[in-house]
Amino acid sequence: MEIDLNCDLGEGCPFDAELMPLITSANVACGFHAGDPATARATLLLAARHGVQAGAHPSFNDRESFGRRELDTPPEQVFAECVYQVGALAALARSVGITLSHVKPHGALYNMACRDDAYARPVVAAAELFGLDVLALPGSRLEALCAGRRPFVAEGFADRRYLPDGALVPRSRPDAFVHDADEAVRQAEWLLRQRGVRTLCVHGDNPQALDFVRRLRQALTERGVAIRKF
Repeated sequence: MEIDLNCDLGEGCPFDAELMPLITSANVACGFHAGDPATARATLLLAARHGVQAGAHPSFNDRESFGRRELDTPPEQVFAECVYQVGALAALARSVGITLSHVKPHGALYNMACRDDAYARPVVAAAELFGLDVLALPGSRLEALCAGRRPFVAEGFADRRYLPDGALVPRSRPDAFVHDADEAVRQAEWLLRQRGVRTLCVHGDNPQALDFVRRLRQALTERGVAIRKF
């Protein structure tokens, strides 16, 4: 078995430089929920230095809530905001000598696009415009709408718990997060075998992120799982 490790970076958290060598894909904040042009470019430079593939991490225009508030946004506005964010990051990536590989929506946009065509369709259209893969939950509306248009990469979460329908447990619940690395590895193996995921997300804004990712990567390697880019 093999798996990609992806992490949301460029969000102003303190561990980006230490996390980058431990992952294989970076989802770089585009400024609407966190980050700024200088931070995004610095993150892309780190990715280039460590051979990590970089993707865009667009969100609703909602810095106040870190992009985690569900907004009633028209599809044409979702499309315009995604194109604006991905386009800016693609230009910054070009300035450091790399190209983007994927789009992964952030926060509330991710959750809404996974379940609702009105949000999934503009995200996929933006990815198609830039020729990028799409990362999201398997069985989601994003996966369905990518069919025949863009490659879809099924994503699992090592540090988040799941509802019976395959959606993520809301962050507002006390059991939303997996804090124990051993539990995370068991969940990762389940996601690989039963859900067919090709990439695992670990959150860079977790205060224990660095130790968590080190332990997760070591445990996966010990179990014969190769860590490779998707």
